[in-house]
Amino acid sequence: MGTHHRKEGSKLLAWSIKSWEELTKRELYSILSLRSEVFVVEQTCIYQDIDNKDQKAHHVLGIDDNQLVAYSRIFNEGDYFKEASFGRAVTSQKVRGTGVGHLLVKETLQKMEQLYPKSSIKISAQAHLQGFYSKHGFKTEGPTYLEDNIPHVAMFIRK
Repeated sequence: MGTHHRKEGSKLLAWSIKSWEELTKRELYSILSLRSEVFVVEQTCIYQDIDNKDQKAHHVLGIDDNQLVAYSRIFNEGDYFKEASFGRAVTSQKVRGTGVGHLLVKETLQKMEQLYPKSSIKISAQAHLQGFYSKHGFKTEGPTYLEDNIPHVAMFIRK
């Protein structure tokens, strides 16, 4: 679906979105490595990251200096939740605090608007990130729940 560049602070990131079939082996390895580095090792959370849902997703990749530093996966309505959704949103430690996380959400929502313009969006967000996602228009609905032993909340952009 093409690559474009967007500057955040002093960083110029290359952004692309790819279907499962379009991912190269190298890109898939980078995705799984980044997700494992952050969600399993850094957050000390033992869970099964490979969940057989990547095949249904579109994958948003943020590349800096030929290295994956930001990633999320996008789902159509019914492929994860009843609503369209994104998840596994992650940034590398080396770009944290630079605004790349907000840029990742903006890119993800922009791609979702192109792919699923009429769909509401539901995410399962780590509870401590409610303020972060609310800056992008998400509203919390319902109580906090545990997912992989980490407090989460359901958040929505309703259309």
